Amino acid sequence: MLKAAKRWKTGCWLAGALALAGLPAAGLEQLVFEVPGADAALSRALEAASLTRQAEREGRTAPQDLLAAARADYARLLAVLYAQGHYAGTIGITLDGREAAAIALLDAPGRVDTLRITVRPGARFAFSSASVAPLAPGTALPEGFAPGAPAFSGVIGAAAAAAIGEWRDAGHAKAEVAAQSIVADHRSTTLAAAITLRPGPQLLFGALATSGTQRLRPERLAEIAGLPTGEVFSPAAVARVQARLRRSGIFSSAVLGEAALPGLGDSIDMTLAVIEAPLRRFGIGAELSSRDGGRVSAFWLHRNLWGGGERLRVEGEVTGIGTSAGGADLRASLRLDRPATFSADTQAFAEASAARLDEVDHRALALRLGFGLAHDFSDALTGSVALRLSGSRVTDAFATETFRQLSLPVALTFDRRDSAADPMRGYWLDLGVTPFAGFGATGSGVQLRGEARGYRALGGRAVLAGRAQIGSVLGSALLETPREYLFHSGGGGSVRGQPYQSLGVEVLRGFDLVPMGGASFAAFSGELRGRITENIGLVAFYDAGFVGLTGGFADGGWHAGAGLGLRYDTGIGPIRLDLAMPVAGNTGDGLQIYLGIGQAF
Repeated sequence: MLKAAKRWKTGCWLAGALALAGLPAAGLEQLVFEVPGADAALSRALEAASLTRQAEREGRTAPQDLLAAARADYARLLAVLYAQGHYAGTIGITLDGREAAAIALLDAPGRVDTLRITVRPGARFAFSSASVAPLAPGTALPEGFAPGAPAFSGVIGAAAAAAIGEWRDAGHAKAEVAAQSIVADHRSTTLAAAITLRPGPQLLFGALATSGTQRLRPERLAEIAGLPTGEVFSPAAVARVQARLRRSGIFSSAVLGEAALPGLGDSIDMTLAVIEAPLRRFGIGAELSSRDGGRVSAFWLHRNLWGGGERLRVEGEVTGIGTSAGGADLRASLRLDRPATFSADTQAFAEASAARLDEVDHRALALRLGFGLAHDFSDALTGSVALRLSGSRVTDAFATETFRQLSLPVALTFDRRDSAADPMRGYWLDLGVTPFAGFGATGSGVQLRGEARGYRALGGRAVLAGRAQIGSVLGSALLETPREYLFHSGGGGSVRGQPYQSLGVEVLRGFDLVPMGGASFAAFSGELRGRITENIGLVAFYDAGFVGLTGGFADGGWHAGAGLGLRYDTGIGPIRLDLAMPVAGNTGDGLQIYLGIGQAF
């Protein structure tokens, strides 16, 4: 049977040719799939692997199709038996009583009434011996690769892969299987497996040969990749190179490969073939809230401004369109990033922005210039530091003030989510410290902020998500603090169900109470996300926020909101619709509606 099974590709071709020749065909009346002596799990695995069963379910029951699928099934079903440790099984596949493997290729039946598949798995074998040698120090083989354990064929492959992986981690890039001996003893239903490895010498990273660049200069490609030439080969270092290439945003494809043979001086040369992404890109976005108003944003991106991978991003945003609190805010910004500056994992940036703000308690014109460095410590941990010069002219109901300050914002972000667009497990942390020195009447101090998000899957169709936000301004009197460092609560970014920036504080200026942002802030959000179909989900949420008069979280007030939401999964992220009501505090009333793209957090 097995020799005949090896010829199934030829049978497929010829069967297809006969079908085109117009041979008569009739539908299959009965397909019998028997696995006597097998447990339910093995039976399901065998049926799932069967192309014949798949053809029947899809309605492809012409005799030529069934013969081709049956001949292929011998090898597929045998692979399932080996994977489950059954090495003495028998497979029979008959078309109206004729063994499929014995049907001559030119004697395909004109019709098939009954197709019967009978798999007798036999006893499950156990390992009598299991060894891989030589092993790198500290190698841990799979637990199932041991005498007495079920002799699953997949465990043998996993043991070899684990052993080779450890040698590669130790710098032996060309470690491979030199020989293997796998002997089944049918009398004792045992399997003896012995794998011999050839580790080869420990190798160093050699030269990097690049190809595919068009606008990007080849020497800049090597700098962005950051291959550690001269250091001991490491798969982790290879992964870091690949991550740098992805993060650069310059390439639509980047393939890093190893030379087939070691080079001089026990080195291993590497090849890097890239395809550059389109030079320019643009995008637009929109959100809508019944109380906060609409938000429209757009950006234009140049990926390789001067041939060194420099990215120029120009962005504009209008928020608060049609809001019932305050007016529309206009923002425009420009940012230039240069990857691989000082080190392969460090990028330099320069930025400029301008804004005209019409907030609940003030109007402002603001300008900002800055430059800084961002560093990727790992795939999960990133950080940045910048030097910024900012100025703003703020008008409220009582006075017009000018703020000017020099700041040094430092930020760290740790992202261990399984997905940025729609996470189901993991966590995300963001911490920021911004010391600022004011000029003239502007105060000096430091702003502290932090945000934590966590996600936990509850079974297969529900997720519990939580978010905590905190912030504080220390060292500067509230009236002397630039408004951009103060805190409000309310709206889609903090407390849904409460109007945008509706919770702040009031400060006595002369004989008047001036509404403004507070010096401390805390907010907490919880969501229970459930999926009712593959694309549609429901969300129940509760948000609460606090704003305090001082940086020590004193003399403040709380408010809260709760509601229900609907999510529609687009494949690249969900479309979000939230309906929320205030449940605590006196800053708002009535139903509020939020429409946007992506989860709320």
